[in-house]
Amino acid sequence: MAQTIDLRTAENHYKTGVALEEKGEREQAIEEFRKAATAGHPEHLFRLAHTLDLVGEEEEALQAYEQAAGRLPAHVNALLNLAVMYEDRGDIPRAEKCLKQILDTQPRHERALLYMKDVQASRDMYFDEEHARDAAARNKVLDTPVTDFELSVRARNCLKRVGVRTLGDLVKISEAELLSYKNFGETSLLEIKEMLSTKGLRLGQSAEGAGFRRGSEKLDHVKGKVAEAVLAKPVSALELTVRPRKAVQQLGIQTLGELASRTEAELMGVKNFGANSLDEIREKLAQHGLSLRTVD
Repeated sequence: MAQTIDLRTAENHYKTGVALEEKGEREQAIEEFRKAATAGHPEHLFRLAHTLDLVGEEEEALQAYEQAAGRLPAHVNALLNLAVMYEDRGDIPRAEKCLKQILDTQPRHERALLYMKDVQASRDMYFDEEHARDAAARNKVLDTPVTDFELSVRARNCLKRVGVRTLGDLVKISEAELLSYKNFGETSLLEIKEMLSTKGLRLGQSAEGAGFRRGSEKLDHVKGKVAEAVLAKPVSALELTVRPRKAVQQLGIQTLGELASRTEAELMGVKNFGANSLDEIREKLAQHGLSLRTVD
């Protein structure tokens, strides 16, 4: 920006800019608003930011909005527009901070309340997208065939006999289980543990999710009633609301088969998971011909 000017001169530039903008001469108006904004008046900064925003000069607009919002008292409309820009950029914490700044002094501000709902919805969506990306990357590693690794003949033959084809199958087995197999000893165990460690994995890591791929006894109540394709569907297919969705995420549940292998007690053991969330999961599973596992 140009050299700082006094408030009277700034006001003259501002009024000239308003007049030019009303004539449709937006570029010339922006130049006048830039000169006016050097005095630091919140309204001048906001008008500059808003006009820049209209012509697509997003970066400069963002800076001007931030300056207007940083004045005391903060320019409310600058905070609102700034929140929208932050949300669009995925910066949810900053967007919430702007809106909270308004609601701290004006708790019933309608637009701020409405925007806050949108931002919080975006936060949940962003969390889901992050979770989906992490899950996709994790699944890619878990789907790696064990034959891709240089294992000894003994270790390779043992894994073949127990039906282990991928790293995902392997991390569902405990050390004790492997050692119980004939001709499988400590040397083979160490070899497999070192191989898993190169991928940030360990034996028994996913034992809780063994209901679908292994430990099929946990799905006896649905086996034969639904196709494997249904059991393999991602749990996101249920379109759960926030609380039950976060509960299944905390349990590391990724597929409908894994969810159906859980009991009501296991779900109710998750913090903040209540009867309403349980009813929702029951209903959603039933739509796919599934139900939670019961304990005799």
